[in-house]
Amino acid sequence: MTDDARLHSLPLFVRLAGRPVILVGTGEAADAKRRLLERAGAEIVGEAATAALAIVAVEEPAQAQAVIARLKARGVLVNAVDRPDDCDFTLPAIIDRNPVIVAIGTGGASAGLAAAVRQRLETLLPQTLGPLATALFRWRAAIRLAFPSLEARRRALGAAFAQGGALDPLAAGPDAVEPWLQSPTAQRDQLVHIRLVSDDPDDLTLAQARALALADRIYAAASAPSAVLDRARADAVRILCAGPPVTREPGLSVWLEKL
Repeated sequence: MTDDARLHSLPLFVRLAGRPVILVGTGEAADAKRRLLERAGAEIVGEAATAALAIVAVEEPAQAQAVIARLKARGVLVNAVDRPDDCDFTLPAIIDRNPVIVAIGTGGASAGLAAAVRQRLETLLPQTLGPLATALFRWRAAIRLAFPSLEARRRALGAAFAQGGALDPLAAGPDAVEPWLQSPTAQRDQLVHIRLVSDDPDDLTLAQARALALADRIYAAASAPSAVLDRARADAVRILCAGPPVTREPGLSVWLEKL
């Protein structure tokens, strides 16, 4: 795997309610981090306390480095404001559609860029997105009953969440779940043939990108570009082969071919 194909960091959502988080520093930056930690329900403590995470918002370089060194020596993971090279983790720009949370990070490269992307996405994601997620959680037992196997459930939900689908996240509200369950769209086994015009995933058509994102399995040669394969689900089965499958597999399969 090339360096370009590697994630610079692994995004995680950490439950902090009632848990201690060290915050060191004063001023506007420290106040902003304090408000964020309070929203997450964290118990904000000082440097001497025991905690797994710490945020250092100290402006003076030498003082900041000393605090960072002491914390890291104790095995504490550190976020250092405006010091990306010293960060074990970064704090993303956040879009809150409780319980849906969208996080945008740049690995510390540009907080302003992350904020700009967040502002664009804020206009796209409706307030109904959170209630839709809550309704899906409330109906989860009925969904499992209607689609007992994981594969069938994934395919049914994938079709429902598609643009214009019964549960389109950008259009459907919480009241859409029950009618969809009463008459879910029947899913058919399908093989999608994608002919790649380049190794650049941005050259994929919208339909091709959607097929990759929903595919249960990917058939491709060993030379298939990793950047394109990364657009598929992480749990989609990868099958190395010289040609498309002869038999039709259940669900959605994709055959990648380079022109």
